[in-house]
Amino acid sequence: MTTSGNRTRRVPTERLTVQITEVRDEGEPVVFLHGNVSSAAFWHPTLQLLPDRYRPIAPDLRGFGATDPLPIDATRGLRDHADDLAALLTALGIERAHLVGWSMGGGVAMQYLRDHPAAVRSMTLVNPVSPYGFGGTHGNDGVLNSPDGAGSGGGTANPDFVAGLAKSDRGDGSPFSPRAVLTNYYGKAHWRPEREDAYVESMLTTRTGDDHYPGDSVPSPSWPGVAPGTRGVLNCLSPLHIRLDDLHVIAPKPPVLWIRGEDDVIVSDTSMFDLAHLGATGAVPGWDGTPAQPMVAQTRHVLARYAAEGGAVREVVVADAGHAVHLERPDEFLTALLDVMAT
Repeated sequence: MTTSGNRTRRVPTERLTVQITEVRDEGEPVVFLHGNVSSAAFWHPTLQLLPDRYRPIAPDLRGFGATDPLPIDATRGLRDHADDLAALLTALGIERAHLVGWSMGGGVAMQYLRDHPAAVRSMTLVNPVSPYGFGGTHGNDGVLNSPDGAGSGGGTANPDFVAGLAKSDRGDGSPFSPRAVLTNYYGKAHWRPEREDAYVESMLTTRTGDDHYPGDSVPSPSWPGVAPGTRGVLNCLSPLHIRLDDLHVIAPKPPVLWIRGEDDVIVSDTSMFDLAHLGATGAVPGWDGTPAQPMVAQTRHVLARYAAEGGAVREVVVADAGHAVHLERPDEFLTALLDVMAT
């Protein structure tokens, strides 16, 4: 299928069949990895911006878009997704590629880099999830708030948002509807993108349940009373299952661009999706003083170690932009991306 110059196809691999969106068959491969509760559709405008030197490819991750919805083993962290990516690149005959990962996709890119450093030409992280996952930690070095990972995982999702995904709610009558979350949190608040309806449809491709979004959970004696399970998306982002703070040991070390919107409220040191921060604001009852996760500081800490060991790292902060900086400020994003890929 072809839409506005982009074309989609399903690619069989040794692990699963992956749907990809692409533009051309020649050039240096650039793989764009989307975030949680989305699909490759959030990269469609960006694919058209790359010059002919590059071959842009945007896969749907498992459980999103039209890729096979195989279950996610959260005990492997993001390795199910990284292994899927490796299988896709093998099927496409690609040995080395530039990686561009947004939000959760940034975590997938880091995991792939950790496992296949020689296969990465450059890595661009766009408002990436912390190397210590999402929720349940404090301090720059990602110390667990509780041994069981309380405050992270499948039980931390807003049930009204999950219900909206499950019933394909396209409206904006609830503050927790997919459309309301898109316009108030994916971009800087009250973001109304030109392709808003397409992005809502993308969000609604998210498979829900214990094997996908948000995943299973277990009770915890520690605040906020819920700990991660072993299945699904939010559990693979739990610090109980993911820790990517040793990127400095890999060789070779490709150049890294870290670009983020200054007004991001999803991946933030005061994230509106971190129960500890919400507890401090009074939005989650019974808060016991558990500190918010310093997500941005944690990423800076890990990348500083990468730079100290010889890796080239550039941080770009884009003003007046939120979580989807590549869509909100495409010119600034493209300039930075082309610069790191030409390094």
